[in-house]
Amino acid sequence: MTDTAPERRALADRLEKAGVLTTPKWRAAVEAVPRELFLRPGVFLPEEGGRWRPVTARGVDPAEWVEIAYRDQSLTTQLDGSVTADQVSDLVTGSPTSSSTTPVTVVDMIESLEVEDGHHVLEIGTGTGYSSALMCHRLGEDNVTTVEVDLAVADRADTALEAAGFETWTVAGDGLLGHPRRAPYDRVIATCAVRRIPFTWIRQTKPGGIVLATVGGSWHYGTGLAKVTVGEDGTAEGRIIGRSSFMQARSQASLPVSGDLSARTAYADSERDAKVPPTLLEEWMPAFLAQLAAPGAQFVRAATPEGAQLLYVFDPERESFAQFTADDERWTVRQGGPVALWDRIEQALSAWRTAGSPGITAVRLRITESSHTYWIEDDPSLCWQHQLT
Repeated sequence: MTDTAPERRALADRLEKAGVLTTPKWRAAVEAVPRELFLRPGVFLPEEGGRWRPVTARGVDPAEWVEIAYRDQSLTTQLDGSVTADQVSDLVTGSPTSSSTTPVTVVDMIESLEVEDGHHVLEIGTGTGYSSALMCHRLGEDNVTTVEVDLAVADRADTALEAAGFETWTVAGDGLLGHPRRAPYDRVIATCAVRRIPFTWIRQTKPGGIVLATVGGSWHYGTGLAKVTVGEDGTAEGRIIGRSSFMQARSQASLPVSGDLSARTAYADSERDAKVPPTLLEEWMPAFLAQLAAPGAQFVRAATPEGAQLLYVFDPERESFAQFTADDERWTVRQGGPVALWDRIEQALSAWRTAGSPGITAVRLRITESSHTYWIEDDPSLCWQHQLT
């Protein structure tokens, strides 16, 4: 095996320079844990045309494998819920369903947990097991419980953790349920995106404990990293501390809108000029607000046979849509279904602009057993409550 100690020290240097690695004990973990162990049997590297090139640890020169392992990028390790790099030999297509997140994101999140010696951490989404290994090194393997919904992914992570010298609690199951057997926890961290933080995580966290998770819809952007502290009354409150993007929890993943879009939008209840351009939804903060205002909505881009741009917002569960067409700088919106999606989103975006377009870290969050409430400052027009009953 190639000694990767120099690469690990170089990685720690880069993370420190980036401002995300700030404490000596986490630096020691980064320098100690070989990332390459957690990429076996291989990875998929992106190629043109939406295809993927499989690269395996056994199939390339050891120096090239190490170079890939310590790149400052996320590395896809599974496609379509089952395909790994050792199962194919040529370019393939597919959707990523498991990956090794870029180290800058991993370390930034675990630093944000504010762990202390002796803390017991619950991790939702084991993935490759790399972040689990960092936490095992920092806290001790008996203080880390990690849950992975995909049995094959969990098995590979467990093997990698053992190869790295850790025999931790790797549990195969639905992480949205937490793991009550080892509760309560001092910290909970999720490496998948959720529509909202499950109250089971709050219930399984000690008062004063922290829950850290990416919240939002299924847009793969426009999501935020929520950090909440559990109170003595069993509720939790905090804020969005920054942008964050992860694969969505599998049980919450939304199927992409497909089929004949013109048929799905044939019958509209109203048509008017849009006060806010729908292209604003291509930006991170407006997309986040849109998902607060219309949970379950999906933003869809398409084009006519003549090449004209078409934009849509669909909410399949509510059988509602908004369709946009452009005429120079003017946008027309047609809406149909029981929920006027664009009215809700447009109101949120207009109020946000009036408030000076604050950033995502201005968003506060309160979680109770029956609701999630998001707000910005004390503006009642910038407040969204999602009932859970």
